[in-house]
Amino acid sequence: MNRTLFAYIALGSNLGNSREILLQAMSRLQEFSDEPIVRSSLWQTTPVDCPPGSPLFVNAMIGLVPRATETPESLLPKLQRIEKQLGRQEKKVLNEPRPLDLDLIAFGTERRSTAALVLPHPRAHQRKFVLQPLSEVAPDLILPGQSESVSTLLEGLKSDETIAPIVSRD
Repeated sequence: MNRTLFAYIALGSNLGNSREILLQAMSRLQEFSDEPIVRSSLWQTTPVDCPPGSPLFVNAMIGLVPRATETPESLLPKLQRIEKQLGRQEKKVLNEPRPLDLDLIAFGTERRSTAALVLPHPRAHQRKFVLQPLSEVAPDLILPGQSESVSTLLEGLKSDETIAPIVSRD
């Protein structure tokens, strides 16, 4: 499968039943894909740039094949709608705890820099909680604007983030 046609979406939650919320979100994201989505494992991660005392996150990554008419601009409000449906409230504090955060990391080779959308995600290459699950689903992906693969970026990342796989009990 041609991974350049994929959209990659990072999922995160640190409020409520995070594991269940992420699994529900993955199921809903399948509706936007012409092929079965690819899913990473679930990872427990330390909060990054969050208010003091923020709970641990559960993070994951999915890759989907957008429909032919889909654009980054048409996908973004769909992601925001899923966030709201699964309990996300209007932001009061930057990076506050939330039941669901869906970030569009990359959409093929598209690049954007608008008030509403920056592609690829501007900090994706600096965050272990993004790179670790992304390396599971697309280790050889080179994000637009980068010269190294996701797995190489992850290997070279200097970070204090703690990340551990969540063992499924299904």
